[in-house]
Amino acid sequence: MLAGGRLRPYLEGMRSGNDDDALSGADGLNGGEGGCWLCGRVLGERVEWHHPVPKQKGGRAVVALHSICHRTVHAHFTNGELARIGADRGLLLASPAIAKFVQWVASKPPDFHAPTRKGPTRKGR
Repeated sequence: MLAGGRLRPYLEGMRSGNDDDALSGADGLNGGEGGCWLCGRVLGERVEWHHPVPKQKGGRAVVALHSICHRTVHAHFTNGELARIGADRGLLLASPAIAKFVQWVASKPPDFHAPTRKGPTRKGR
């Protein structure tokens, strides 16, 4: 999650149509206009910014996610796995655990949050 002044450049980039730092919704990467990149639900008050390719692996682009969706992605995938997947949302959704999560969270309100279970790839960390 980006805090304070670090969030402003990303929001301004999205508003101005600058896709250098924020992936656009036009190509389906952002889950549609105003939607979560992972689940596609409308975003609420709490928005977190996710680097599909982690910063430590050279990623710059960000996408908006619900906090529960963001934590679920990181609970199930390492940064190395996320770097290999990149901005391919379809590959994340092909994971049975992520698909099950997205189906479960579909009926929840935008700011819904619950404890996130660690995925099998992340145990012991």
